[in-house]
Amino acid sequence: MKIAIEEDKCCGAGQCVLVAPEVFDQRDEDGIVVLLDQAPPPEQYENVREAAAVCPAAAIEVHE
Repeated sequence: MKIAIEEDKCCGAGQCVLVAPEVFDQRDEDGIVVLLDQAPPPEQYENVREAAAVCPAAAIEVHE
């Protein structure tokens, strides 16, 4: 699994951080998503998929 972020789409809702805090964080200054792990371990796959699904701005792309 590989993850790509489209920062210009991110609205800073933070849903990804709530669902997968080991993979996503937010910048302090504007809340934009920060990818902590571009290729997470298999035990994080379900959380990453859910984070992408709940992102209101569709800023997270998951490639399997």
